[in-house]
This record gives sequence, structure tokens and C-alpha cells, in this order.
Amino acid sequence: MAATGFRRISSVSVFAPDDLVDGRYRIVGHIARGGMATVYEALDTRLDRHVALKVMHPALAADDTYVARFAREARSAARLSHPNIVAVHDQGEDDGRIFLVMELVRGRTLRQVLDEDGALSPRAALDIAAPLADALAAAHAAGLIHRDIKPENVIIREDGVVKVTDFGLARAVTSETATSATDALLGTVSYLAPEQVESGRVDARSDVYAAGLVIFEMLTGTKAFTGDNPMYVAYQHVHGGVPVPSSRAPEVPEPLDALVDLATSREPMERPADGAALGQAIRSARARLTEDQLDDRPTGPAAAVAYASSPTQIMAHRTAAPDPAGQPDPGATPVVPLVVRPGGEVVPREQLPDHAPEPVGSHRRRGLVLALVTAVLLAAAGAGAWWFLVGPGSPTTVPVVAVLDYDEAVATLRTAELGAVREDVYDETIPVGQVVSTDPLAGREVRRGTDVAVRVSLGPERYAVPALVGTPADAAGQVLEETMLALGEVTEAYSEEVEAGVVVSVDPTEGTELRRGDPVALVVSKGREPIPVPALAGESVEDATSAVEDAGLVISVAEARFSDSVASGRVISQTPAEGSLFRGDTVTVVPSKGPETVEMPNLVGKQLQEAEAELEALGLQVDVERALGGFFNTVRAQSEEAGTRVRVGSTVTLTIV
Repeated sequence: MAATGFRRISSVSVFAPDDLVDGRYRIVGHIARGGMATVYEALDTRLDRHVALKVMHPALAADDTYVARFAREARSAARLSHPNIVAVHDQGEDDGRIFLVMELVRGRTLRQVLDEDGALSPRAALDIAAPLADALAAAHAAGLIHRDIKPENVIIREDGVVKVTDFGLARAVTSETATSATDALLGTVSYLAPEQVESGRVDARSDVYAAGLVIFEMLTGTKAFTGDNPMYVAYQHVHGGVPVPSSRAPEVPEPLDALVDLATSREPMERPADGAALGQAIRSARARLTEDQLDDRPTGPAAAVAYASSPTQIMAHRTAAPDPAGQPDPGATPVVPLVVRPGGEVVPREQLPDHAPEPVGSHRRRGLVLALVTAVLLAAAGAGAWWFLVGPGSPTTVPVVAVLDYDEAVATLRTAELGAVREDVYDETIPVGQVVSTDPLAGREVRRGTDVAVRVSLGPERYAVPALVGTPADAAGQVLEETMLALGEVTEAYSEEVEAGVVVSVDPTEGTELRRGDPVALVVSKGREPIPVPALAGESVEDATSAVEDAGLVISVAEARFSDSVASGRVISQTPAEGSLFRGDTVTVVPSKGPETVEMPNLVGKQLQEAEAELEALGLQVDVERALGGFFNTVRAQSEEAGTRVRVGSTVTLTIV
């Protein structure tokens, strides 16, 4: 310590100038105090540069969860390197104090700018909004969510550069901070997205919503939602809907109304997806504005808000006192109501709806009426506040009833002052009779007395394949649809029993239990299968029989016939000779007995005329050769020996002497 000239601090929550942190950072002065940490300006004695030193409050430093989150998220933020993001240089611990070292940005926060200067011109607002979107784009690209975008975390450096700070850091629980059901810190209530309020769920679109509210505040000088109770502010985020800036500051042009409306949509999917998309929307809106519109600064949101929310004030000015009886003095100057707008402008008498003078004592009756009205309104407001904050209309959280029996779930909901409406649903995993889910989901905040839909399991959803065999294919699709199944692949096949166009079979088989929408394949009959008639001519009867039977046909063998051209035992002809038949039809074949023959008679010694007549009767041809002139006309020899078989039609030569 003597070497540095600085005194080493002990475990206290307040630092003084010249205190040394971690043997390196000398406290120069106090900058600000937040819900989670105190920020000091410090000198990095090692690098001789001024830095911002954020020191976690001791109460939080004793919580291991906060410390682990602080360190983890500080390391994540340190990975970001962008000109519009406050850089993180170091993180550590000194004597039980957790600290974070960041870039020191000299300038004003956007909150200070708005408090001191009021609403900004569209040009100035967009000049800040675009770098804000660019900073978010860099964080979202790195997988980080800011979770607490607000004017306090946007710094305008002295040279005009916009810097966004506190990236990814958890927030302490204060009257302005909300938590999820698991105590995960979410951010400042005035800038929470509806989904953060309802479920604690955040993503890049939650940052876009908060940025949209910051743009709204820059354009109007007022927060979109205000209220004395953080719960009421959060309720407006979920159920109110962000108004357009022109409703507070009429000078705001339509493209900026559209920009804020887009960025602050209650439905996250309707917002720009991330900071990069928001930046594109901001630049697109700017391109649609004229120079005059960009520089048209609102005259002042306070007056606009007052005029929109405060009634015209009526004040009576008395010039003469009434007489003791309460009657007006006939000589007194009549009293005319003086109407003053909130900005101080007196409304001319000519613009009043009734120019007639009032009796001198009428203001007393009006004052009494106004007092009564005010009392009624205050009572109504008080009753409404009680109803919505602690009474029957106050919020409660939907309890977890999943996997409970229905009766148990109803009892649990009643404990939370909620009703139950049963809905039977199918579920693949939850047993029959147990709760699958609720609507709203468990953990959501709803009004007491709200009916919660309790979905009870009917078990797996299954449907039996209907009886479709024998049904016309045209009707099968409708039958399947009515059974909650789908028509699958349809193929065709020949069928000897089922006529064409009728279902032959199904896959899976009839009666099989399937999930809703599962496909069922059909086989539809094409009718009887036509079979080509085989060509059998010249085939042996045995081979012809095999060919016909193999084709599913029946063979019929007719009486054999002689054939000079077809060998014996082979098919001469068939019926039908070609075309097609159906299974079981008959093919008739005519087999060959081969050529027709006769036995050759003995003609030697017979007269020529007798021999010729005998041969011709047998179907043979005769050729005559005469020897020695054939004087006696007697057969001396024959070319075919007697007793041999001779083919009918062949020629036999006779030798005559």
C-alpha cells in the first residue's frame, strides 16, 4: 500500500475518492447508484486511463446466484465489440466485492436529455434510435439479449456518439423491476414486453419492444404507460396496447406512428425479428419523411397530455355580493363564466355554448355538483383499484396441474380462486384421465375467478381401418376421411373374383388401429386378367398341353387328322388361333396322324385295266411302261412291292407285257 500511496479499502458498500480496488483501480468519484450496483469513475493505474467501475451491492454479492450470473453475463457482454456498445474491460472480486470495469462514457443519458429538453424532433429521435438498433443487432447476432432497454441505459456522448450500456446484466428487485416465477430478473416495468410480464420469456423481440417504447418517449416526451403501482403498469403492457405517438404529440408524422406500432406490437411475431430488422424499419421510416417533418419538434407533450386528459376549467368571477337573502343584486354586474384551457388560454365568450348570463348564486350549485361528481369518481377509482389490485379482479397465477387427475386439478385451481372447464383431448403419453395442459398455461397471471380450460387425456388417439374390401374405390376415400384416416397409395391388380373398380385389399389390414391422419393403401381390381393365347401349331401335343395349362387355360385335344405337312403327334391347328382368353377358358388343338397310307396290293398277272382301277381306288396314281410292245396288256411287274405301305397320292409304276 505504501508503494502506491493509496489506502486499501475494507468491505464497505460506499467508496471514497482515492480508494483502491483490486490494487489497480483508484476511485475518482461517484457517478450513479442503481438497483444492483453503484458506479464510480476510476483511474486504471496500470493503463493510465479513466474507466467506469460498477460495484455490486454487498447484499447481492452475498448471493451466489447473483454473483454467478454477474460473472457469466459480464464475460458474455465483454465479447461484444461495437462502436455503439459500452465496452467491458475487466471483471473481478476484491475482498468480497464484485466489480465490473467498463468504458467511461462522458455525456448525458437519454433520460437526462428527455428530462432537460423534453420531446425530441423526429431527426434527433431517429439519430438516437438507429445506433440503438445497431447495438441491439450486434448483441442479438452474438446470442445476447439486453433485457433492460430504457433511456437510462442509452448514453449520448459529448461528441454525439450513442452508446448502449448494461448489456445482458441481471437487474435487482426494486419497485420498478419485475421477476419471473423462477425469480429470473427481467427489467424495468415501464419497458417490459407483454411476454415478459406474462411468462418471463424473453428473446430479441422483447428488446425490440422496449426500443419501440424508447422511440415513443423520445417523440412525445412521456412514457407510453405510467402509474403509481408497477402491477398496473405491467397490466397495461399486456392488455392496453401502446398508443401511437401522435395521440400525445399531434406533430408526429404517420411513418413514425407506424414504426412505433410495428415495434411495440403485443404479438411478438408481428414485431421486427431482431435489432437488425428494427434498424431497417427505422431507416425506412426516415426515408419517408421530408426535411420539414424531420425538424418539426413537438411544441410540448405536457400541454398535449393535459389538454387530452383534463376537462375545461370553469371559474366564476364575482363583482358584487348577493344580498343577505341570497337573491342577486339587481344593480350588480351579471357574472359570466370564465373558461380557461389548461395552457392558460381564455376561451372567448362568443365560443361558449350558452351566452346567457347566469344567476349570481349558480356557481355555488355548480361547485356542489362538481364536488359530488368528484367524490363519485374518486370512489369509483378506489373501488376499481381495490377490485383489480387486491379484490376479485386482482391477478393470480395459474398453478401447475399437469399429470394430476381432473378432480385434483379442479381442487388446485379452486385454491388459486380459479374455475375449471374440462376439455377432453387425445395424448400419446399422458395416461387416460390425467391433465395434459391448461389454457392459460401454468405460470400465467390471470384475474381471480377466471375459468381455466383443463385439457384431460383420452389416451392415444387411434382409429380402426374400416372394412373397405368390396367397396367401390371412388367411395373409399370418403370413408377413410370420415374415420379420421387418410387415403394412401392406390394400386391396381387383376382379380378373378372382384369386378373392376372395386377394392381388393387394404394395407394395413382392416381393424388395425392407426393414428389420426395415417395413410391406408388400397389395391383396386382391374377385373379379370386377359391371357394371350399361345401359338401351338407344329408343337407336340404334350408341349402344347403344358403351354396352355401354364397360362392358366384349359386344353382340349380334338380327333387327330392326317396331314401331309405335319408330322404325326404334332398340332395341326388350334381354336382360337390368336387373341386372348380369361383364366380357365379352353384352347382346342387338332393333332396330326401324319400322312395317310394304304397297303400296296399284288397286281402282277392282272390286266392293266383291272390294276389301274384297283390302284386308283386306293388313291394312288398309275404310270404304265410297256415291254415288247405290251401286246398281251398284262402286268408283268409293279414299282411298289405288294404288302408295303404307300402314301396316298403317290405314283405306282406298272410294267405291261
